Amino acid sequence: MLKFDKEKTLENVKGALALRPEINAVVDEINTNGYSNVMWLGIGGTYASAMQVVVHMKERSAIETFYENAAEYLTTGNRRVTDKTLVVLSSVSGSTEEIVEAVEKIKKEVGATILGFIDNDQAPLASMVTHLISYPTDEQLKFFMVADRLMYLAGEFPDYDEFYKEMDEHFANDIVNVEESADAFGLQFAEKHHEDDIHYFVGAGNQWGATYSYAMCYWEEQHWLKTKSIEAPEFFHGMFEIVERDTPVTVYVGEDSQRSLSERVANFLPQICGNYTVIDSKEYDLPGISEKYRGTLSPFIFHAINNRIDAHIEHINRHPMDIRRYYRQLQY
Repeated sequence: MLKFDKEKTLENVKGALALRPEINAVVDEINTNGYSNVMWLGIGGTYASAMQVVVHMKERSAIETFYENAAEYLTTGNRRVTDKTLVVLSSVSGSTEEIVEAVEKIKKEVGATILGFIDNDQAPLASMVTHLISYPTDEQLKFFMVADRLMYLAGEFPDYDEFYKEMDEHFANDIVNVEESADAFGLQFAEKHHEDDIHYFVGAGNQWGATYSYAMCYWEEQHWLKTKSIEAPEFFHGMFEIVERDTPVTVYVGEDSQRSLSERVANFLPQICGNYTVIDSKEYDLPGISEKYRGTLSPFIFHAINNRIDAHIEHINRHPMDIRRYYRQLQY
C-alpha cells in the first residue's frame, strides 16, 4: 500500500492513547481548582478539530464549551474567556503566528489556564502554556480524551472506563484494519476525481469539522484541488441548486446523532446527480468496539478512508502533499 506503514500507524495511535494518564492528571488538577468554561482554540486544521470536539460535547454535557478561531480572537476577543476559562489548543510546529499571538493576548489580558498539545516541545509556544503535553499525531483523539475526562468528572460519562478499556485494547488495530480495507476504494475514488474542476464535500455532526478540514487542508492546501465543504443541514438551502448531473459530490454518512441529516442528502442526490459518492462509516468494521460507541468514532473511520484517497491522488497527480506554493512561503 502506498504511504502506509502499519507498524508506525499502530505505534502512533497506541502512543496517543497512552497519553491518557498524563491528560487525566492535568484535567483532574484543573477540575479541582475549578473552571467556568472551556474554549478550544485553533486555526486551519486545529480549528476544524475544535469544531469536532465541541459537537462531541454538545449533546452530552452541560459544560459551557465553544471553539474560537485564533485570528478572529485577535481582532474581536471573546468576553466569555476569563481567568476561570480552560483554553485547549494544539500545534504541530508551535510557531503558528496567530496561535502564538492569541496565547500572548490571553495570558496578558485574562490569565486563563492553557493546556497545549504541542508537537515541538522546544518551540516558544511550549513555554507559554500552563500545561504542556507533547506527542505527534492524532490531534482529534487527544482533544476527545480531554473532553471525555471533563465529562466524566462532571458525572456525564458513566461509561468512561468501559469505553476506554475497549479503546486501549482494540482501537488501534481496528482503525488500521479500516485503512487497509479502504485502499481499493481509495484508489477507485482517486482515479475518478483526481482532476475534478471542483468537488463538493458534505458532512454533519461530529464529522462536519473533519469535512471542512478535509476539503480545505487536504484537497485545497495539499493537493491544490478546488473544493467546497458544506454542512448537511445547509445543503438544501443554496448549494443543491447548483448541483447538476456531472457535479462531483461526496457525502459522509456517520453514525452519530446527526446521521439522518447526511442520509437526507444521500437519499436526495440520485434525483439530480449522477456523479455522487456516499461514504458510510457503517460499512467498515470495528470488531473490538461496542455498537453504542461507533458514532463517537465515525470521524476516525472517515479519516482512515481519506488517508487512502490522499495517497492515491498524490501518486496519480505526481504532486507531493508537503509542497506549498504560499503557506509559510510568502508574507501575509
